[in-house]
Amino acid sequence: MKQFKPSNQKGFTLIELMIVVAIIGILAAVALPAYQTYTKKARFSEVMMATTPFKTSYEVAVQSGDITALLDADAGTNGLPAEITVANGMVASVTIADGVITATGTTDVDGATYVMTPNGVTAPVQWTVSGTCKTAGLC
Repeated sequence: MKQFKPSNQKGFTLIELMIVVAIIGILAAVALPAYQTYTKKARFSEVMMATTPFKTSYEVAVQSGDITALLDADAGTNGLPAEITVANGMVASVTIADGVITATGTTDVDGATYVMTPNGVTAPVQWTVSGTCKTAGLC
């Protein structure tokens, strides 16, 4: 009588494939929220950069000693930009009042705010950052 010899098969068993799929699922569950946070941070950088013209105008006014004219100015006068336009539309508004610059993002960045407060009217100007972006971890 002939004895049956199993052929030497190569491949993965079902349990091995299931373990690999489970590991990939766990890694995806961890990576996806982190990726979404990084995407929001990148989008919010547009909001932060939109404050640059206001910040520069304030610092130039401090250096030149003409800060009172700037603090009393409206947008579009005394070196303040009239309007901020951003290509991808992440910025809802940017305002300056008494030297405090406030930028608000659109719903793409959860409407988070970025507030920059100067330390005073003497050079060098140091800025303190606050706003809802701090608690959201965007800035």
